[in-house]
Amino acid sequence: MQTLTRRNFLKSSLLTTGALSLSASSWRNVLGANEAVRVAVVGFRGRGAGHISELGRIPDARIVALCDVDTLVLDAAAKRFQDRGVSVQTHVDVRQLLEDKTIDAITTATPNHWHSLISIWACQAGKDVYVEKPVSHNVWEGRKVVEAARKYNRIVQSGTQSRSNAGLREALDWVRAGNLGKIEIARGLCYKPRGSIGKVDGPQPIPASINYDLWCGPAPNGPLMRKNLHYDWHWVWPTGNGDIGNQGIHQMDVCRWALGKPELSPKIISVGGRLGYVDDGETPNTQFAVHDYGDALLIFEVRGLPSAKGKKEMDKYRGLSIGHVIECEGGYLAGTTAFDKDGNQIRSFKTKGEENHMENFIKAVRSRKSSDLNADILEGHLSSALCHTSNISYRLGAQANPDAIRDAIRSDRDALETFGRMEEHLAANGVDLKKTKASLGMFLKMDGKAERFINNPAADGLLKDNYRAPYVVPEKV
Repeated sequence: MQTLTRRNFLKSSLLTTGALSLSASSWRNVLGANEAVRVAVVGFRGRGAGHISELGRIPDARIVALCDVDTLVLDAAAKRFQDRGVSVQTHVDVRQLLEDKTIDAITTATPNHWHSLISIWACQAGKDVYVEKPVSHNVWEGRKVVEAARKYNRIVQSGTQSRSNAGLREALDWVRAGNLGKIEIARGLCYKPRGSIGKVDGPQPIPASINYDLWCGPAPNGPLMRKNLHYDWHWVWPTGNGDIGNQGIHQMDVCRWALGKPELSPKIISVGGRLGYVDDGETPNTQFAVHDYGDALLIFEVRGLPSAKGKKEMDKYRGLSIGHVIECEGGYLAGTTAFDKDGNQIRSFKTKGEENHMENFIKAVRSRKSSDLNADILEGHLSSALCHTSNISYRLGAQANPDAIRDAIRSDRDALETFGRMEEHLAANGVDLKKTKASLGMFLKMDGKAERFINNPAADGLLKDNYRAPYVVPEKV
């Protein structure tokens, strides 16, 4: 197979002078009023399988192509279509798929480090995009996806499905209208069981069915130093973002939505560690981050250990293990239920017939209006970036004993309270922070509009990855 570079792809494709120049009205004429949107699904061993299922239930969409770097996964999916009498194209290399002018849109659920580059390439090729969360692996490339979507007039939906929850939208509107008083803290919770991924003593074999160069893509093409190639990529920095950027991005997005903040936070601090076991993972399994917007706080908590050693159940905060709690002067919203200060239920928001997130994407593809999207790429970028700046603080920190951590955050009572509960949680799991220390992240100040840190070259250096050619996110999209 001939290796395609991004430059050769653009030179060889008529899309750069054809589909990319189509106006909204002419694109609708090309698609046809009654013609289904032709969609390709890229990466579907995990969440992408859900994309296939969701698209299959939408009359206005038709899956015409599949792409995955694992030929076992690819061939098995193609056979399932074939068994139903449906023919689909198959590709291992997404660059070849993007040359196909008959494809209107792609959905992608690859590992995180591929999300932005695939989205940018697709926009450049005249495709609309549904990109899974987080939409980026770092802050800088997420902004580049936004730039590409705007430059090429593409419809780009972020895979933050809570934005299509009509009951949640109604609840947040009600809270923001002041029915519980001023919002003081928007708190995201990701108490999700995460056991050890094991410890290896040398490089592990790559499955023969996988094109490992393509799997690595923009990330370093180094030896596999963990037991499982799949999924556990979440817990190493070159490809993942930890649980704050995995499950947590959903709750981070709801919290920022509740606060109505259209930019990154000006002050960030994160505390945590990979605690309770020693394995090949790098990202914290226990973490909290505080984003100080001045008039309100956004606090995020990650716990991968159970409520106590030997238990299966997870901790809960205000009745939730995974979710959001919007804490106000006169009460709080937990999920879609509002409570007063004493925990008495005031109101519950549950609506029927809410719009499916993928269906919303297809609707916007047909209308050519990004304003029809429930989770436009800008919203996905900002919420993903909050996860990334949390991790930057953590990664630039140093181990400290609990008294030093308390002393460092003593001016913030809510951070102190959060750390106190985290310390109790770890103690219940047999982790003594005086012996096994957590990391006190670096206090960071940021220009939220410019998306750069203030007088901090070390932190700025983590806003962007070092990309591996030819899988390079372009400076100019």
